[in-house]
Amino acid sequence: MTFARPPGWFRTAGEVAAGHDLRGRQVVLTGATSGIGTATARALAGTGADLVLGVRRIDAGRALAAELSGDARGRIVAAELDLADPASVRRFAGIIDGPVDVLIANAGVSKTPDAHLPNGLDVRFATNHLGHFLLAHMLLAQMTRRGCRLVVLSSAAHKGMPVRLDDLQWHVREHFDGAAYAESKTANILFAQEATRRWGPQGVFANAVLPGSALTGLQRHHGEALKRRIGFIRDDGSVDDWVKTPAQAAATPVWAAVAPELAGRGGLVLEECGEALPVGPDTHPWAGFDAGVADAATARALWDLSLALAALS
Repeated sequence: MTFARPPGWFRTAGEVAAGHDLRGRQVVLTGATSGIGTATARALAGTGADLVLGVRRIDAGRALAAELSGDARGRIVAAELDLADPASVRRFAGIIDGPVDVLIANAGVSKTPDAHLPNGLDVRFATNHLGHFLLAHMLLAQMTRRGCRLVVLSSAAHKGMPVRLDDLQWHVREHFDGAAYAESKTANILFAQEATRRWGPQGVFANAVLPGSALTGLQRHHGEALKRRIGFIRDDGSVDDWVKTPAQAAATPVWAAVAPELAGRGGLVLEECGEALPVGPDTHPWAGFDAGVADAATARALWDLSLALAALS
């Protein structure tokens, strides 16, 4: 079956950010040294925003901050952040001064060789969901000062993959990294929805983003055979037409951060610089929102479990 790419598919993060003035606004971005994160940082640097880049590879983060600072009107700094380590998350949050106007939860891991951390948490759940959940709580007071947009990157991998509340860490089931990644991406959507319900009255509105598929550092452990099986790479070695550049994949996260039409709106799933369309028979496998995995009761239950796991309750 042939799928037509939607009009917004071709937009880049730089095009979306052009003309927006975020001078005097502080943006916190995780995972800035690779792929979508780097493209997001580049685009937002052009808006004049003050950027705090949370990175695991601090040398690479400082190099990127120095590069972007050359033409930027805002202050750009990098600080070490390992989302799988709660102590690192708390240290990172502690160095951020002043109001936080945008928090972009971009960093993530997929087929990393690790299965579980020493504390028993699945490494994908701990990094992709719980670390960002803890970070948002640590910055909540600063996010409420002027109101904040919380942008949470999910993935089309969420489709058909509800979180198993009775086995979030894959201790009962046989561990499968692909499914664990997919469930963590569903958790991202549930987090955005519940954060808006709880924090919206304080001016914090969260939206989940489906950025599309791009070949980035996220696939560093996929291998060529898996990339071909998924469909990223064709049999002749060429890249599939539905694979985006990082700059294209960063367009919707940047749109979520700057679009005036999203002011005061949260709990949405965004795609192609608009609201994601529901999954249907004509939906490409790498697109669309499966609302069947994101009910309000599960979102509330996951929040309460996450509070306990992050030692916030």
